[in-house]
Amino acid sequence: MRCRKLGLLLWMTALCRDGVAMQRRRLVRHLIRLGRSSSSLAGLLVVGLLLAAPLRAEPVGTLGTMGSDTLAGLMLRWGEQLTARHPGIRLQLQASGSASAPPALTAGTTRLGPMSRPMREVEREAFIARHGYPPVDIEIARDALAVVVHRHHPLAALDRQTLDAIFSRTRHCGGERAITRWSQLGLEAPPGRIELHGRNLASGTYGLFRERALCGGEYRHGLSEHPGSAAVVAAVGETRSAIGYAGLNHLTASVKALALVDDKGVHHRPTVEAVRRGDYPLSRSLYLYLNLPPDGALPAVERAFLDLVLSPAGQASVRSLGFVALPEAQLASQRRRLGLAPLGDD
Repeated sequence: MRCRKLGLLLWMTALCRDGVAMQRRRLVRHLIRLGRSSSSLAGLLVVGLLLAAPLRAEPVGTLGTMGSDTLAGLMLRWGEQLTARHPGIRLQLQASGSASAPPALTAGTTRLGPMSRPMREVEREAFIARHGYPPVDIEIARDALAVVVHRHHPLAALDRQTLDAIFSRTRHCGGERAITRWSQLGLEAPPGRIELHGRNLASGTYGLFRERALCGGEYRHGLSEHPGSAAVVAAVGETRSAIGYAGLNHLTASVKALALVDDKGVHHRPTVEAVRRGDYPLSRSLYLYLNLPPDGALPAVERAFLDLVLSPAGQASVRSLGFVALPEAQLASQRRRLGLAPLGDD
């Protein structure tokens, strides 16, 4: 009997050593304890039968993504969490801007594309023409664009017409004249011309601000374009005459976020609650676009990643990095749509 016990224990130890699934290791350790405490052959047979039961294979592979710079920090955080859960998975991220995601998805060089704006119709049509079906859009978090000035700037709020007249040369929002100096707003300081800062053309932030704040118009010549929101905030924080726009999660104590005034004179500040409700005019959703055929099953690596993203742990990372987490009802809805287990299920 001792020899049989020893042989069974060695077999279980080999499974523990060679298996990559954490659940298998935990189960094996538990069953070893049961085997050691068993005094009968029947007990050992039960242990062997349990070990022989099939267990789901641990996902292994590289998850490549290409897209939004705004989402780069969050994607990297999720990548760290994913590897902690599944040591066989690694995330590779290229944060070239939201505009890089649709062509990469269309060409098949990536299956996941993070974007800080919705995919444009022409981008979507190009994908459909190549693959015969549309990409799957998944909302992963919420965010907002904040209009920022130096922390000691006297301005507190702007209406849409004035904001457009400052940033654009077209004034599609109805402004009567271009505003190039703070004195045109009745301010004694700061003196001189207004210095404009924003994102570059590849950024979804650039496009969204153009659509929402400039009524689809054209930016003024002389706008200083930056590759990331952090660079915009840093530039505005160094110059009292500057104004810029940046993602809400990049704001620092060096700048002040302005309230936006609607047509009824109501001031809207970029707070978490305003973004969650959608009251703030420059609120936005953040997306992952996925190449998945209508009747296709999620590959194991993508499934593991999306299971994390649309979970309480994944959304805790959203909050910790300054974005706005999704409501639980939305998480549940998107999990059903992707065929993921309901929240709370093991």
